[in-house]
Amino acid sequence: MRNGYFKIVKTQRGYGLSVFAPKDGGEAVSTLEITGYLDANGIVYDITKVRDAAESGSDNILELGEGECPAIRESYHFSVSDDNLMAVARFYPPSETGERMTADEFMRDMSFRMIRFGIREDIIRELFEGSGIYCTDIVVAKGKAPRHGTDARIEYFFNTDLRAKPEVNEDGSVDYFHLGIVNNIKAGDVLAKITPEDPGEPGMTIQGAQIKPREVKKLRHDFGRNIRLSEDRLTISSEIDGMVTLTDNSVFVSDIYTVENVDNSTGNIDFTGSVQVNGNIASNFEVKASGDVVIYGTVEGAHIVAGGNIIIARGVNGMSKGILEAGNNIVSKFIENCYVKAGGYVNTESILHSEVISGTEVMVTGKHGFITGCHIQADTKVEARTLGGVMGSQTIIEVGANPELKMEYNRISKEVAALVKSIKDTQPIIRNFMEKKAKGARITADQIEYIKQTVAKLEGMKQELMVKNARMKELSQIFDPDRKAEVVVTGEVYPGTTIIIGDLSMTVKDSYKYCRFIRSQGEVKMSQL
Repeated sequence: MRNGYFKIVKTQRGYGLSVFAPKDGGEAVSTLEITGYLDANGIVYDITKVRDAAESGSDNILELGEGECPAIRESYHFSVSDDNLMAVARFYPPSETGERMTADEFMRDMSFRMIRFGIREDIIRELFEGSGIYCTDIVVAKGKAPRHGTDARIEYFFNTDLRAKPEVNEDGSVDYFHLGIVNNIKAGDVLAKITPEDPGEPGMTIQGAQIKPREVKKLRHDFGRNIRLSEDRLTISSEIDGMVTLTDNSVFVSDIYTVENVDNSTGNIDFTGSVQVNGNIASNFEVKASGDVVIYGTVEGAHIVAGGNIIIARGVNGMSKGILEAGNNIVSKFIENCYVKAGGYVNTESILHSEVISGTEVMVTGKHGFITGCHIQADTKVEARTLGGVMGSQTIIEVGANPELKMEYNRISKEVAALVKSIKDTQPIIRNFMEKKAKGARITADQIEYIKQTVAKLEGMKQELMVKNARMKELSQIFDPDRKAEVVVTGEVYPGTTIIIGDLSMTVKDSYKYCRFIRSQGEVKMSQL
């Protein structure tokens, strides 16, 4: 393949332009390139005839002038890429009476242009030793692009998804035993491994300047006790049998305290780690664990606190005094007459006469899937088969605001109102004192001390009010109307059920089936699934 090119040649009358057609699929020479060359060398031409000669694609000669043929040396156009990684030369042949350049001359030109690295000297010398290649871009110097490295990465060899949920079996029952939440491990098990960062390799511009690769991220293991770090500091493994968790990118291994039942034989349990109860927890007993609490039986009116998850295979009847508090998720066969608070989701088959607060969502699945006579609060979603009941038990469902923050907002709102009242009650006392003083009334030392204390108290209340108002302003963002939240009913919702989304609410007047409640256009709206 060879591009078309042109050359100034001698003719019988003087000199002319010879245009050579491309070969083997090369590109034809353009009119613009020819005229640019002629202009640079002060040769007069007829643009129309030059265009015709360029477009004809034949090896014809266009007469340009009379007299001696101009002695024009071989020349070139030189360009450098924006990233300084490539230099390209485009050569033009000497006229028939002109001289060719030499390789050494071109190399000196390269040096003058400060080209120092990646010079393709073999190609350049081959170019000048042959007959020449013209009107073709030739890479005469090529730099080295940097090889960008990769960030270090860490691989965990246990389940790190705290949102793992129980599966619903084909018969509608829920499998509470294979959740993948509790990560049981053996001594010697590898917990995590780091693949080190690859720093990459620097590059070089054709001017000889180094190009640094991008910065890469390094990693190190962050872990607690009962964990061994390998000599190369890349792998961590467990030193004991127990359970592993990932909290804020730190790996923790803890023992699991196992009992058959929690009753008079054990007393209350307060354990740093996880607790496994193979049987039941009796009424009035308390179980506290920094990790998970897993109960394979039932729970009566007990108080259970877990830094991680609470899992109750056969359900809880709180007897109006039971409390479940989990930093992460709560999963129970059923929940009845109980106060439930979860930092993550709550998943169960039914909720009856209970108060439930979830940091994410409440999912009531399975055959029954009913929520009746309850107050349910969740950040993003509540889903159930049935809401409310035919007997009209009050059922309130709230979504669209983090329950903890919403409670804090309501609490501070009451505190602000109380502060405003106290400030209003205090200000007249100080005002009356100042009026008496201005009139020259006799004031005792005790009265002066009392007023000083009152003024200090007033300033303290004003400062506290300012702080609480600022916090209320921050918390007011929890009612963002654009925040996505919903209540989904896969069965039926009964009249009397109250749906609250953010700061908007509605009370269901009629029975509806297979529907969804969302916030839209400043009100709570219902749509069919």
